[in-house]
Amino acid sequence: MKNPGTTGIPALLSNLQDNLDSLASAAAAQPPSSHQRRRIDDALRAINTRIDGFLRQLDPIKQPTSMFDPTDPKIIGRFISLAMVAQPVHKLAAVHRFYGSGVYAIYYRGDFSLYTPISATETPIYVGKAGPAITNARTPMDQSDRLARRLEDHHKSILKAVTTLNINDFDCRFLVVQSGYETAAEDYLIHLFKPIWNNETDVLYGLGKHGDDATTRQNKRSPWDTLHPGRAWADKSAADARTPAQIKSDLAKHFAETRIYKHISDVMREFLDELRQA
Repeated sequence: MKNPGTTGIPALLSNLQDNLDSLASAAAAQPPSSHQRRRIDDALRAINTRIDGFLRQLDPIKQPTSMFDPTDPKIIGRFISLAMVAQPVHKLAAVHRFYGSGVYAIYYRGDFSLYTPISATETPIYVGKAGPAITNARTPMDQSDRLARRLEDHHKSILKAVTTLNINDFDCRFLVVQSGYETAAEDYLIHLFKPIWNNETDVLYGLGKHGDDATTRQNKRSPWDTLHPGRAWADKSAADARTPAQIKSDLAKHFAETRIYKHISDVMREFLDELRQA
């Protein structure tokens, strides 16, 4: 293609505007289907990215790839997560009541064969949050013992799965957090570790369910309860949401596609890599 030179730029810009106007008129005259809207959306976003890149090239002063905003909830979530990972490890069975809400991670150290890839690593099997007891809670006492109670709930669920799990094989870390920030931290922890027991990972969800009555709700048994039977209310379910074979397949696929953090240094390196600006 020949270089249009500066004299051709106004004409090219005019053509670009005309094409956009024609596209808008055509869409208004004949509204696109959902599939067509997605295609238009993808195409326009791609064009917008190219235009943004072109404008950066035109500017003799280079733009940073990003601006560090310490008030961004995602940034806050990362730093709270780092603080949580820096906390000492406790045996889940030995955690006592304490005041506070916040975030936590549960780690598996046992020999259950399906969990071998993450056993005794820095990749938690589950992460979670516990919100404060009241709105605008400012002190751990205001927050109540929500974090300790959540860990106790998981402790009790694991105890009931006695045929497959041993409570002594579970460790945990936790961090009391200023009210309102626990969600951002949980989101980042799930993003980073993709724990297999978290609902968001969609592999072995169900640990956090509390006493669903299968006879009245007609709920299917969660994958967690299928693999780790013992909770009486879950055992009443007539059917599994996923068969044991499906669960094993899901786990194998997950571990094949997901990074496992074996050492704390791996976690720190990943944290720094995500913060680094090009």
